[in-house]
Amino acid sequence: MTERSWGVYLAGEIHSDWRERIETGTRAAGLPVQFSAPVTDHAASDEAGTGTLGEESTPFWRDHMGAGVNAIRTQTMIPAADIVVVRFGDKYRQWNAAFDAGYAAALSKPIVTLHDPELDHALKEVDRAAQATARTADQVVDVLRYVIAGKLP
Repeated sequence: MTERSWGVYLAGEIHSDWRERIETGTRAAGLPVQFSAPVTDHAASDEAGTGTLGEESTPFWRDHMGAGVNAIRTQTMIPAADIVVVRFGDKYRQWNAAFDAGYAAALSKPIVTLHDPELDHALKEVDRAAQATARTADQVVDVLRYVIAGKLP
């Protein structure tokens, strides 16, 4: 019998190495995980609409086109995931991360949020919908280790 592979979608901020740390930690723990994520190249994500569908001079419609193209990926990968990890950073307001968390919650996907304590109040509703709130990438790996292998760190 083959071991089950878990799909983990890594949503949220794109300005730090948190995804790489989680991926490295799960590999080191020998966990059977396949990761997916939004496009993390900020410029490419911003230009997804005009880069694929053509130029648009009005900023609103340019953003609207890009959001639609990016949503194809998000609306395909989140439903396919077993677990959704959502990282909120401290530099930018990640409305997209909050939206991804809400979408995952609406699909009854287990959610692990990842953020600093300073954001607790602002994210209270998102954290309430999550099954776990982690402070570090290592804690996310520990949650995955427990859920997947039944082992504590």
